[in-house]
Amino acid sequence: MSFIRKLLLPVGGPVVALAIILLVWDLAVRIYQIPAYVLPSPQLTWAHVLSDLPVLWEGFRITFLTFLLGFVLGAMAGFVFAVIMDATPWVRGVLYPILIASQAVPVIAISAALTIWLGFGLAPKLVIVALVVFFPVVVNVLDGLNSVDRDMLNLVKSMGGSRLSIFRHVKLPATYTPLFSALKLSATFSVTGAVIGEWTASTSGGLGAYLLQANSRLNTAGTFSAIGFLALLGVLSFLLVILLEYLMTPWRNGSKARRWSRHYWRDGK
Repeated sequence: MSFIRKLLLPVGGPVVALAIILLVWDLAVRIYQIPAYVLPSPQLTWAHVLSDLPVLWEGFRITFLTFLLGFVLGAMAGFVFAVIMDATPWVRGVLYPILIASQAVPVIAISAALTIWLGFGLAPKLVIVALVVFFPVVVNVLDGLNSVDRDMLNLVKSMGGSRLSIFRHVKLPATYTPLFSALKLSATFSVTGAVIGEWTASTSGGLGAYLLQANSRLNTAGTFSAIGFLALLGVLSFLLVILLEYLMTPWRNGSKARRWSRHYWRDGK
């Protein structure tokens, strides 16, 4: 019973909140007699989802693939840049102000230029999503690397630790918490980046293209259906980051380390 309670408690709150939103939405449409082309009822939106489910699902698959590839690309690039800037202060002094200035430019403003440079297709969409992830990862990982206790670093150096071992066993673990904070923050924003990319450079559909098509036809039910699938994609991306954090930081989930972790350190690897 306790296990079932632990499983249902995190899910129960969002389900109740969603039910309340749907109820208020339905009551507002009925009481104020809002036309369907202005605000469709939940029933009408659900009926549209069922009638157009294959197209919506295909758009979800395409947008999810764009998001996933761009997210991984941006996270890896941001982590590598943070490590390089931490290891070489002069590189940090040169690149960090440029990175800060680049955040003043909205992604949607450079999406058209990316389409001109990279053409239509997957490449500009991946770059847009990667740009959304890149800066938060760089800043947070860099803060994690700088937060390492200097006395700990000096102790490991005095014990003969190499630069690689210091990074692997001292600095790298310090980046996990800020890294996953940045990834969770960027997960939902990256979905917006994928949609912007599909608006400007899509040749293969996706939820962004579906949303544009529904808007051009004044298909409000189709618009809300696409919004619902995008919300689902944002929640799924956030949960995937939480799952990855759980797998990579087992010491934060209980008092006992995982068996493979104990063997890993016992063997001195």
